Amino acid sequence: MNFRSDNEAPAADPILQAVIDANRGNQHSYGYDDYTELLNERYSELFDADVYVLAMTSGTASNAIALANASPIYGAVFCHEEAHIDRDECGAVGFYGGGLQLIPLPGDNGKLTAAGLTDRLAWFGIKGDHEPVASAVSITQATECGTLYQPDEIGEISAVAREHSMVVHMDGARFANAVASLSCHPGDITHRVGVQYLSFGATKNGAINAEAVVVFDPDLVDGLRRRRMKGGHLMSKMRYVSAQLIACIENGLWLDLASRANAGAQRLAAALATNSEATLAYPCEANEVFTYLSARLARKLREAGFAFHPWPGAPGLFRFVVPWSVEDESLIRFEDVLAGA
Repeated sequence: MNFRSDNEAPAADPILQAVIDANRGNQHSYGYDDYTELLNERYSELFDADVYVLAMTSGTASNAIALANASPIYGAVFCHEEAHIDRDECGAVGFYGGGLQLIPLPGDNGKLTAAGLTDRLAWFGIKGDHEPVASAVSITQATECGTLYQPDEIGEISAVAREHSMVVHMDGARFANAVASLSCHPGDITHRVGVQYLSFGATKNGAINAEAVVVFDPDLVDGLRRRRMKGGHLMSKMRYVSAQLIACIENGLWLDLASRANAGAQRLAAALATNSEATLAYPCEANEVFTYLSARLARKLREAGFAFHPWPGAPGLFRFVVPWSVEDESLIRFEDVLAGA
């Protein structure tokens, strides 16, 4: 009964089948195969916009290469202080960006605000050449706290970014969970509200190793392919990654899988809310549940066979992540343990 991470879940059968189907005959290498050639068309249909898709194999590389393309080496990227690009990617953005700097900002429930960004930019740059240039803002959807940006919140942040000639990037490692939870069109929280780069995540949502940089602004495409090559992330047999990305969105699979994970998280959150020794830290809006637990209750859950993460730097805070593959029996068992604790 593993609620440690959706990275630990298996791949979904339709995506595995897509890889098997792609494993027939010869195909051109380095992204000139039939599957990769289809990505722009399929994802343009998905987003109802002309997009450019760069297939990748890791979220870290997707974020870092996109942001490196969005900023000069003397630039600054603004993000939330809990952002994965700052806390969990070992300085990859700065490495791929030749030394560009991350500027973390506070915000409730893991979210940046337009007001907070405006306040920081009001005095950013007053030291002239002694400071980096404000180049981009990166938001995470769903956030590192399992919460969601509403479309208007993204639009407000994008408006501030435009005023300062900054590019807007979205880390969408759990983008499917966000779209499923918000019941919106994927364009409603991306290009229609000012997002220019999206790191589209599929690995957490049933894929094996498939991620993508989706670019909504054609003026920002130049350089991406060579950055991927120079960074060592151009796969020679790219068809296997691209086949996953296509299968992920066919027949609404990505939203079906994400909805299942989201529904499971809601059940965990509801069960925890009934126990006096558990206090939810943030609203449960996607497939993650953050909760404070008493030592006794945390021990009882572990003894019952549940695996979950203590959250670093916050004593008593734990994260539960519900994967697409969650079994109903695990959810029932969790509810039973909480009811009897």
